[in-house]
Amino acid sequence: MRNPSQVRSDRWASWVAFAAIMLGLSGSINIMQGFVALFQDGYFLVRAGDHLLVTGYTTWGVIMLVWGALLVGAAFGLGTGAGWARWVAIAITFLSILVQIGFLSAFPLWSVIIIGFDVIVLFALTAHWTEARSQM
Repeated sequence: MRNPSQVRSDRWASWVAFAAIMLGLSGSINIMQGFVALFQDGYFLVRAGDHLLVTGYTTWGVIMLVWGALLVGAAFGLGTGAGWARWVAIAITFLSILVQIGFLSAFPLWSVIIIGFDVIVLFALTAHWTEARSQM
């Protein structure tokens, strides 16, 4: 039977694994959205003009591809327990919360859901990191 501190460390490692999975999923979705923006201009609904937010579809597609690649890279890094990946993931998640606040009026339910997931990811990456990393 394992001692209680070993079980607790395993739980924190599971939280970090959850954060990595969520970042990887989010990154994969962003990559798909980037390809859609690049190859199917009319897919995204735009209310006025031919610009999505403040830029065109091609630029938005490239931004989504780069953002998705950062998320997937951070997810793989977290899976290996790399310290740099933790800091990159924290910065990306923090930025994601700020961006979602900007989208609250346009997509309130989606933004609140993403902010909630981001807060959980931040918790997983900041609470008991040393214990979690020792079990990865």
